[in-house]
Amino acid sequence: MSSNSATLIPADAAPRVRCVRIRNFKSIGSCNIELGGLTILVGRNGSGKSNFLDALRFIADSLQTSLGHALNARGGIEQVRRKSTGHPRNFMLGLTLDLPDHLLATYDFEIAARERGAFTVKVERLVVKTLGGDLLGRYLVREGVVESSHPSGLPPAAHDRLYLVLASTHPAFRPVYDAMTSMGFYNLNPEAMKELQNPDAGELLHRDGGNIAGVIARLKGDKPDILQRITEYLQHIVPGVSDVERVALGPKETFEFRQAVKGSPHPWRFHAASMSDGTLRALGALTAVTQLAERKRPVTLVGIEEPETALHPAASGALMDALREAANVTQIVVTTHSPDLLDQVETSRDTLLIVVLHEGSTSLSGPDHATLGAIRDHLYSAGELLRMDQLEPDTSKVEEQERQATLWNLEKDEP
Repeated sequence: MSSNSATLIPADAAPRVRCVRIRNFKSIGSCNIELGGLTILVGRNGSGKSNFLDALRFIADSLQTSLGHALNARGGIEQVRRKSTGHPRNFMLGLTLDLPDHLLATYDFEIAARERGAFTVKVERLVVKTLGGDLLGRYLVREGVVESSHPSGLPPAAHDRLYLVLASTHPAFRPVYDAMTSMGFYNLNPEAMKELQNPDAGELLHRDGGNIAGVIARLKGDKPDILQRITEYLQHIVPGVSDVERVALGPKETFEFRQAVKGSPHPWRFHAASMSDGTLRALGALTAVTQLAERKRPVTLVGIEEPETALHPAASGALMDALREAANVTQIVVTTHSPDLLDQVETSRDTLLIVVLHEGSTSLSGPDHATLGAIRDHLYSAGELLRMDQLEPDTSKVEEQERQATLWNLEKDEP
């Protein structure tokens, strides 16, 4: 698309997730993956793509609500910790974050299962430094006891809650908490988007897109240039669309499209219930990656499952262009098994991760050397390789992640 239009993204960049660490979460045995601005997870159905996104969502849910609520929403700790012959009792999650003002944060925690579905936070650790290595804050909590901290005098901990919720009152830790609680994860449901919606402030798009009318209205009020850019991309995906806005219907609300119709001098209005599933999913994806968190800042990270579902293959290029533009500010992770979307992947700009399930364990890695060379030399697109079942992961990187997992030690003050 032309660069002369208003930008899809606001000027103030959000924090970035540099690295994701997972051990024994659902089907993922071990994982130590770097994310890009736009990361595409590709794999067969049931390979574990959604489990990777859910690990990130689990962190956000645990901080936004509570650890117990996040576990219960997934069926309890027995359904979260990985099932294997060894049946591990614990699972571990961690992130490395690049924060504003040239700061780096490393956050990890380990949850241990107890009898009859109970659990405890075995270890939780956070370290915040400048990129030059100067320490700004840290803590180490073990089973409800703050064993060490800087600064000292932090509040007491609880064994069944993540300590960061309490520690976020300190200025050194607040940016970490804000970054992880402003992540959004989406499995967009056109039926939920078609339903009449209760009035909503549009603070954060719901997982199924069910409050999108409120989010669109917020964008129109706070960042009309972003909403205009969404409309421009939507025009390339659904020709004829000229506008989208919230409308009130009695005590409820919905949104309507204005679309050019042959023979009519003015665009016709169509409520959401009249639009195709592909159109609604496209609008939901575009809105998700451009929405605003608190204080009108962009959302830290957005994860979307199969945003191309029900779209015409010809629309994949416009969708990828929109995602790339938004990824300059809001980090984006999408899952897919669509060759048409992968035809648009550019490994020089996009991060491609191949997700494989082998003997009940999910692994993630970039393409192997031969696969990456074929894509970069334009011999084949990633989509063509997928069609031929020749999109191969780098097994050496998988083995390296497994070795790193054995060295992941949360018992120390610092990583």
